Amino acid sequence: MSSDLPPPYFNISPDAAFAQLDAPTDTAGFAQIAQACQQGRSDLAGRGMDDTGRKQLRRFSTWEITKYLIPVAPAHFRRVLRQNPDLPQGQSETEGGAKWFTLEEVLRLRAHFGAEGSKAKDYIPYRPKGQPAKIVAVANFKGGVGKTSTCAHLAMSAALDGYRVLMVDLDSQGSMTSIFGGQVADEWATVFPLLARHYGQTLQADNQRRLDRGEAPLPLDDTLSEAMGVKTADVIQKTHWPNIDLIGAQLNLYWSEFQIPVWRMQSRGWKLWDALGDILAADGVLDDYDLVFLDTPPALGYLTINGLSAADILLVPLGASFLEFDSTGRFFDMLHSTFQSIESSENTAARALGRPEMAFEWDAVRAVITRYDGAQQAEMAGLIQAYLGRTISPYRQDFTALIGQAGESVNGIYEADYRDFNRETYVRGRATFDETYAAFKTLLLGIWRRDEQAATQAAE
Repeated sequence: MSSDLPPPYFNISPDAAFAQLDAPTDTAGFAQIAQACQQGRSDLAGRGMDDTGRKQLRRFSTWEITKYLIPVAPAHFRRVLRQNPDLPQGQSETEGGAKWFTLEEVLRLRAHFGAEGSKAKDYIPYRPKGQPAKIVAVANFKGGVGKTSTCAHLAMSAALDGYRVLMVDLDSQGSMTSIFGGQVADEWATVFPLLARHYGQTLQADNQRRLDRGEAPLPLDDTLSEAMGVKTADVIQKTHWPNIDLIGAQLNLYWSEFQIPVWRMQSRGWKLWDALGDILAADGVLDDYDLVFLDTPPALGYLTINGLSAADILLVPLGASFLEFDSTGRFFDMLHSTFQSIESSENTAARALGRPEMAFEWDAVRAVITRYDGAQQAEMAGLIQAYLGRTISPYRQDFTALIGQAGESVNGIYEADYRDFNRETYVRGRATFDETYAAFKTLLLGIWRRDEQAATQAAE
């Protein structure tokens, strides 16, 4: 192209621009655009589904299992299978070809190696006996930082590592729900009825106090009455991963942001920030699973506050750019203001009544650099590291070709078949998520060991 040409925005004809112009858009136009997006979403999501309309997790080869999932010599792995014909033997796609195993079969094999294999190797994932599941919230109010992708891949990493995982989608956009093939008809299949139940229980307790004072109780409307019978198990659905379950989300979940403040006005004693955590604990979720991942909306609304309050670990993804660093700093500033305000309000009343004061606490808070390009962002990432210190996770999650290609097929990295890529591309792309999970797992195990030691000391 000649350098003598003017820039493309110079000398545009108003008449030519007018000729290209569409008619003005009215409200119904939004519905047409939304319908087109819905059709495209369905078509794209269908790429990962079988004839029944459900997602299916691919099988894993002997190479993958012995390299990533049960790290042993391939020859030893095959020898163990020959010596134990009752163990899953896998399937070959061609005569004499490599053996492929479902994840259910891999989990059975892991259990066998954990019981019979070398005690020096951690085939079975560590979780101290008697300790509850850890709740992990992934949050930032800036979109496009890799929040949902990071949350999904950590969950998949943990599942491949042998942990039992529950995903909770708190974002009404439902991206996490789409990744795991969830089907959510309305808000009654989301966390909404669980939050409503928590409020209903508070209202019932308030009513009992009203009756004790000789006052008329406040009625429970139809929504609250229905929610009182909903348990967490009622809204949990299975996914195509045998050890990942899901509480999904869809657009109607957003109405929680309008309903919660109404409930709060009706009952000032309702601790809305405790709702999600209390319900998960009361319904035995923290015993049934090892990890609960919360994908939060890109805003500091009531659903995000519920997720952050319930969390033991907070992960905040951000890119290595000034704007994302600046936005993340403002996010932490808003977290401070929000939770300090709650503590101040609650503790003023607690002191007046002679009750213990409350204080929020998280086992760990880490920022995670995502979509990292070392050739372009090393200096900025270094500056962020210098300012945030130990708050930054030690590993920067690279962006590789594998990430983009997997995203196009509506799959996570770990769902992608390595035969669809150059082997080196696959290994490099997977490595960046493996390293991110390794940093998270190190944090998780350290917290669990601290809890275990504290419980032992308390019992002495």
